[in-house]
Parts: sequence; C-alpha cells; structure tokens
Amino acid sequence: MKRILSFFIRGLILTVPVAVTIWVCYGIFRRVDGWLGLPIPGIGFITTLALITMIGALGSSLLTRSAVTMFEDLLARLPFVRLLYTSTKDILSAFVGEKKRFSQPALVELGLGSEVQVLGFLTQASAERLGIDASVVVYVPHSYAWSGQMLILPSSRVKLLATDSAEFMAFIVSGGVTDYPKLH
Repeated sequence: MKRILSFFIRGLILTVPVAVTIWVCYGIFRRVDGWLGLPIPGIGFITTLALITMIGALGSSLLTRSAVTMFEDLLARLPFVRLLYTSTKDILSAFVGEKKRFSQPALVELGLGSEVQVLGFLTQASAERLGIDASVVVYVPHSYAWSGQMLILPSSRVKLLATDSAEFMAFIVSGGVTDYPKLH
C-alpha cells in the first residue's frame, strides 16, 4: 500500500505542475483570442507577440524615437495616468529592461548582531538622495506572491552574493524549495 501511495504522490508531483502550466497558458491564449475575435486558439497570442515585437522595433528606430518620447512626455503630464504609466514602466524595466534593478542578490542582516537574515536584491547602492548616509536600499520579495518589502538599512548589514539573479529570485519566490542558487 505504501508503494502505491508513493507512486501516486510522485505522479502528482509530475502531473500537477504540467497541468497548471497548460491550464494557465490555455487561459491566456483563449483570453487574447477572445479579445481579438480569432477562432483558432493561440493565433491571437502569437499575433500579440508579433505586434509587441514590431512596436519594440519601431520604438528603437531613430525615425520613431522622437514620437515615442513625445508620447511619453504627454503621458507624464496627466496626473493619474503619469502615476500608472511610470510605475508600470519602472517595474517592468527593473525586471527586463536595460536598467535591470534586480541584478544584485543580497543577504540582509535584519538587526545588529541578529541571527535573522533575509534574501533580497540591492536596488540602490546609496540612500543619500533620501538624506540617509551610509545606507543602501534592498528589495525583499515575498515567497509565493508578487509583492515584497523595501528596506533601507546600513550597508554594513548587507552582503552581496555572486549568483545568477534569476535563479536567486526563483529560490526566494518558491519559499526556498527550489535548489540553492550556485554562488560564483
């Protein structure tokens, strides 16, 4: 009986992640296809990816760069839109843009002499612009959530880690159940 239960649990571990991934991708495909009114599942998603890539290519062109800048300046003048647009742009750029902010993994000692430590990312090497000398800004993501905590603390309590930031983020978000990120 134990052996059958073991097989069942192993089957769950192999099946559930695949099923959840397929279910989420299918849901995304269906939703995008529904917005575009396309009957073939996945065509809308592929069309959207192609359109976003084309917009990126146009936005990188010297000919259209001034138009993009003018459009962004217009959005920056609208009170609520400015908050929404700049916040979205900044968080997206922090993960995948040219100015990645989650690229420096760090180990943070919470209190002086404390044995409690948290994992995060150094996002600002200096907090002087905030009027706080000899301090840094560290973002600590929450496990199993798209949220986190920003900490401002003395740089002496932060140890930078030489590891791949994507593996490090996966380790934190998984609550530590994925493999430890390799230190370089």
